Amino acid sequence: MTEQKVRIAQLSCGPEYSGVQKEINDAAAAVDAEIFFPDLTLRDIKRNFHDYGIDVRSADLKLAIARAVALVEGDVEADAVFIATCFRCAEAAIVRNELRHYIHENSPLPVVSYSFTERTTSGTLLTRMEALTTIARRRALLARERQTGITMGIDSGSATTKAVIMQDNEIIGTGWVPTTEVLQSAQEVRDHALQEAGLLMKDIEAIGATGYGRFLVGEEFGADLIQEELTVNSKGAVFLADCQKGPSTVIDIGGMDNKAISVQDGIPGTFTMGGICAGASGRFLEMTAKRLGVDITELGPLAMRGMGSDVPMNSYCIVFGTQSLVNALAQGHSKENVAAAACHSVAEQVYEQQLQEVDIKDPVIMVGGTSLIAGLVRAMGDLLQTDIVVPRYSQYIGSVGSALLSSGFIRKEQ
Repeated sequence: MTEQKVRIAQLSCGPEYSGVQKEINDAAAAVDAEIFFPDLTLRDIKRNFHDYGIDVRSADLKLAIARAVALVEGDVEADAVFIATCFRCAEAAIVRNELRHYIHENSPLPVVSYSFTERTTSGTLLTRMEALTTIARRRALLARERQTGITMGIDSGSATTKAVIMQDNEIIGTGWVPTTEVLQSAQEVRDHALQEAGLLMKDIEAIGATGYGRFLVGEEFGADLIQEELTVNSKGAVFLADCQKGPSTVIDIGGMDNKAISVQDGIPGTFTMGGICAGASGRFLEMTAKRLGVDITELGPLAMRGMGSDVPMNSYCIVFGTQSLVNALAQGHSKENVAAAACHSVAEQVYEQQLQEVDIKDPVIMVGGTSLIAGLVRAMGDLLQTDIVVPRYSQYIGSVGSALLSSGFIRKEQ
């Protein structure tokens, strides 16, 4: 039986004028979903816009607001919502944020918001569309709270490749290497995890793959589950932090991009990913450690001994960030203070770029390799005015989520 297409309601202003609409449609089609624009009568448009209570000039934004009200009130049926506005428009940014919050708080529909440019492609939208369709189609799987049997999760990331083996809700084997050649790195972490667990490949009952190399790795290993990292990481985070019930927020500052996910009862509600520049990612922190002459594992403790408030730092561009590092050291600032300033700069940019697009609710969980950099965790906690949770095995978050969810595909013996 053919699976029905996921219907994604689009609320937007401007993509049809900038040539981006085709890219949105193509990204949705690639994950067997369809974009549609909710139909409303002129009377309903005027009423819904008036009732919402925000006065805007753009006719397209007025229409987006009216459509959002119709979705929340159940006048239009949809499986998910995609909100898109041009990054140059301040009015659109305000409306985008308001509608994202409004729909998330008043309906069960998964929502992603996105500010596009003329260069936005279907490739940049693909993971977001894949996550929307996964949440719509697999809510029962994402609600899974326990891992059963013996399963393996492989996370083929841009900077590192990780593997985890779980048995009956416990982690019994791990593997971690820098990503070089995708399949070779995946084979290495698989072998490390198997050796630590004392198992053979024939003992594994199900495999999950995620990350940038998930399709290549999934095909090579015959994975039962191949899934984007947004839903997988959120599942792994709430599992390890033991907060699968109620609200939570997941922050993953990765090697190439960042993810911020608002989670309710283990299921993502709103999420965002990306970043304007590598200056807001783990790459900048790696570069900082190298410039300071320390290993990346030493950067966190170094930053914890420093105060970065007096050190000018600009990581909005990795080139300017490098210049800031050189200038700070030339001006006589200590390595400790420069390390603290770099951590604060990355945290501040993630706060301004990603965290404005999700609803921040405690507990806030930081995951990924950068969650082991204590100075970065401290800086994020200071910005959010909360205690950040960093669970054990946080650097293996994608692998854990994959291993947990893949246990839903174990075939019972007849």
